[in-house]
Amino acid sequence: MSTTVSTPDADETCAYCESRIFDHDPVCVRDCTDDCESPTCFCHHACLSAYIDEHELTTGNACRWSPDESERR
Repeated sequence: MSTTVSTPDADETCAYCESRIFDHDPVCVRDCTDDCESPTCFCHHACLSAYIDEHELTTGNACRWSPDESERR
């Protein structure tokens, strides 16, 4: 599997808030379990985080976690 890296267009908008990404501190992510299509870009980490929360993208995706383990730390 190979991935091509490219710079988004200057007018690319945030997948969450639709602001121009380069007016901020852009973050682009790619879902490589879905054929590594073009990256989805967000204007900053807060929009990425909100997008993840709203789409419940972390549900069922923890590698290994248990409430008992977190109490020991």
